[in-house]
Amino acid sequence: MGMCMDWSLVLALVAAASFASVLGILALWMFPPRLIPSRPSIFSETEPNTVFLFDGDQLIDSTPSARALLQANPIADGAWHRLMAFLSARFADVEARLSQLPLVGVVELVPINPKSSVILQAEHAGGLTRITLVDTLADGAETRSDPLSHRAMAEELELLRETVAAAPLLLWREDASSQVTWANAAYLTYVIAAMEEGKGLGWPLPRLFGTVDAGAREQRQSLAMPGQPVLWFDIQSQPEGDGVLLFATPADAAVHAETALRDFMQTLTKTFAQLPIGLAIFDRQRRLQLFNPALLDLTHLPADFLSMRPSMLSVLDAMRDRKMLPEPKDYRDWRRQIVDMEKAAASGLYEETWSLPDGQTYRVIGRPHPNGALALMIEDISSEMLRTRRYRADLELSQSVIDEVDEAIAVFSQSGQLVMSNNTYAALWGHDPAESLADSTMRSLSSHWRAHSAPTAIWAEVEDYAATIGDRERWQGEVRLLDGRLVSCRFAPLVGGATLASFRPLPPSEAGQPRLAESATLRRA
Repeated sequence: MGMCMDWSLVLALVAAASFASVLGILALWMFPPRLIPSRPSIFSETEPNTVFLFDGDQLIDSTPSARALLQANPIADGAWHRLMAFLSARFADVEARLSQLPLVGVVELVPINPKSSVILQAEHAGGLTRITLVDTLADGAETRSDPLSHRAMAEELELLRETVAAAPLLLWREDASSQVTWANAAYLTYVIAAMEEGKGLGWPLPRLFGTVDAGAREQRQSLAMPGQPVLWFDIQSQPEGDGVLLFATPADAAVHAETALRDFMQTLTKTFAQLPIGLAIFDRQRRLQLFNPALLDLTHLPADFLSMRPSMLSVLDAMRDRKMLPEPKDYRDWRRQIVDMEKAAASGLYEETWSLPDGQTYRVIGRPHPNGALALMIEDISSEMLRTRRYRADLELSQSVIDEVDEAIAVFSQSGQLVMSNNTYAALWGHDPAESLADSTMRSLSSHWRAHSAPTAIWAEVEDYAATIGDRERWQGEVRLLDGRLVSCRFAPLVGGATLASFRPLPPSEAGQPRLAESATLRRA
């Protein structure tokens, strides 16, 4: 009995398994298998809205439009950071509001730009965050476009993205709280270069520059990069809604040029400060732009007056009031002289000597400078003039002394040029060399002496003697003039290679004695 029941159970199980197998085969035959996607999505391909599904900051699922939006964002670290970069530029305090989702459950945000029709809806349920971007005008007839128009707009958008990405200047946006909400590729390149090694790019984006004054049209800021020299940028800002759009243009070349110019001006200023010559530079409008301390000493003008950049006429008037200019006969003539002076200086032809009432003497030179500027240089030459006067007085005194000497005297320089002669010489040789001093040399005068005397070798010896360099001994001889007079000649070296030649007519008592000079024999003493 028990044996029969066991066999019945076995037969029932076999029949059931056979029946299930037949049903499975029929199902496979009637319903062929479909391809299962590798990553199945809960969203359909025709979902009209842009939807993101996050578990914390990890993206679980998204619609095709959402995936396209994330791929268009240049930030490389994480879907959440990419989405926050996109939303922060369009919705105020979006990250802070989304962080409250676990408490409030649902959040809805309107765009910052009132012209935008996209709103943000977010909800938190079952530990997941669902973020939806809804275009409120998507179903309106006015927003519909044909595929060709849509393709043209997409191509234009791509062109604009490529243009902004390739721009050599840094572009970024900041919201009302000065957080960077968007940046172009150039800005991100500097951000990545400035980041610590091993640290990823996060959200919000780091700030490269300090706070930009909204009231300033342009500001210059520096940027310190690791292992590189300091970089300089000119930053401009443009208000945009509640935030601001900023542009940073490289300014390294301008900074280096300004630094070189500043160093050059400092060098010039230090150089001018050491010059004893007063320097005043006037611009095209004849306003004083630069002066040195020597000008204050020479003109006695106060520094605060010159620092106010007075005109050239005002400066000269102030000098005239302090009697630092030659006193003119009348004021009208003075004004005419100033105009003539400016014209002559502008053409580079002005150079005069001013004799001041107090006895000082100034040399004033006017020279043109580029772009119509004018430089006026004032030099005190009182000491030089005093030395010149003393030198002339000494020369006149020396001349008067040798004019009283009975002997005929002629002094030659080391080069053989006649420097001085007296009246006795002019009377003896029948000519005055002072009338043509430039042409009077040892060679020319020895020719004159040879022409007015009997043949003798003395004059050739004199020329060689005057041309000799080094130690020389004095010597003398005698020559006879064409009128029969016998003249004693004496030649001696002087300081600096000069030569003294003196001539003395001999009285008849001495002239009767035999003279070796008459036989062209030189007597050395």
